[in-house]
Amino acid sequence: MTNNNRLRLPKQNDELLKGAFEENFSDFLRFLYPNAEDLFDLSKNIEFMDKELFAIVPDRERKKGKRIADLLAKVFLKDGSEKWILIHTEIEGGNQEDFAFRLFQYWYRLLDRYGVPVETVVVFTGDKSQRRPSEYRHKTIDTNILFQYRAYHVFDNTESELLAMDNAFALIVLACQKALLEGKIPEEELGIDRLTIARTLIHHYLDKDRITNFLIFLKNFLYINDEEINRIFDEEIIQLTGGTIDMSVLEIVKKQERQQGIQQGIQQGIQKGRLEERAKAVAEKKEFAIKMLQSGLDAEQISGILGLPTKEIEKLK
Repeated sequence: MTNNNRLRLPKQNDELLKGAFEENFSDFLRFLYPNAEDLFDLSKNIEFMDKELFAIVPDRERKKGKRIADLLAKVFLKDGSEKWILIHTEIEGGNQEDFAFRLFQYWYRLLDRYGVPVETVVVFTGDKSQRRPSEYRHKTIDTNILFQYRAYHVFDNTESELLAMDNAFALIVLACQKALLEGKIPEEELGIDRLTIARTLIHHYLDKDRITNFLIFLKNFLYINDEEINRIFDEEIIQLTGGTIDMSVLEIVKKQERQQGIQQGIQQGIQKGRLEERAKAVAEKKEFAIKMLQSGLDAEQISGILGLPTKEIEKLK
C-alpha cells in the first residue's frame, strides 16, 4: 500500500489552501480553462455550496480521519441565458485507490440533486510520483460508463512557467510545489522561495485586499520557524508595498480577532447555557401548573404561586 503521508502537503495546510482557492476562484477558472472568459460569466458572484456537497456524502461514507478540502461552486455560463453550472473541485494530495469512482459518485449525486450540469475538476497536490487518474471506467456486458474530468497536477508546470504567468492562481500552484519541500530543504532556501512568490504577486497589480489576503496565506502556508527569516520577509513586504502592508501588524490584528472569536464563543456558550436553564425551569413550572389545575386550583391562584402568566396557565387546561 502506498504511503499517502509521504505524498501530501502538511495536514494543517488543507484549510489554508481551500481558502486560497475560494479567494482566487475566478483566476483558478482562468488558469485551468484557456477560454474561461468565453465560457463563464465572471462578472456574476460565485456562490460556494460546500454544505450541499457534504449533504450528498453521508458521514458513514467518510473514512475516519479523512481530510476534507473539497469545493462546490455555482458559476454562471456566458451563453446569454441564466444557466448555471456546479464546479466540483477536489484538492487531492493522496493516492486513494477508489478516487475516480468516488468522484463519479459525487458527480451523479449532484446531477440528481440539482438537475444542472456538473463540471468536475481535480487539482492534485502531491509530489511528482502521485497517481493522477482523470477518468473512471465501468463495463458489464452491454453497459459501459466512461466518466472523464479535468485534472491538473501542481507539477504540470515548471517554476519558471508559473512565475511568468499573469495569474495569481499560478502562484498558489507554485506555493504548493514549495510546501512539499518543507523539512527537506534549509529554511533559508524556503524563505527565498517565499519572497520570490511575494514579489511576483505584488507586481501583478492586484487590489490591496487580495494582495494582503494572499500574503497572509503565503506566510502561513510556507511556514518558517526562524524569526530572522520572517523579519526579513516582513521588511521586504513593507518596502515592496511602499509601507502600505505591514505583515507583523496584520498578524497581531489576526491574533486579536482569533482571541475575540474565542471569547465570543465562550460568551455565546454561557448565554446558551443560561437560556437552556431558563427553558428547563419554565417547563418544570408548567408541569407543576398542570398538576395544580388537576387538583382544582384556578389559573390566578397558580400564577401567584409559580409566577407564570395567567394566559400561559390557561393554555395548559
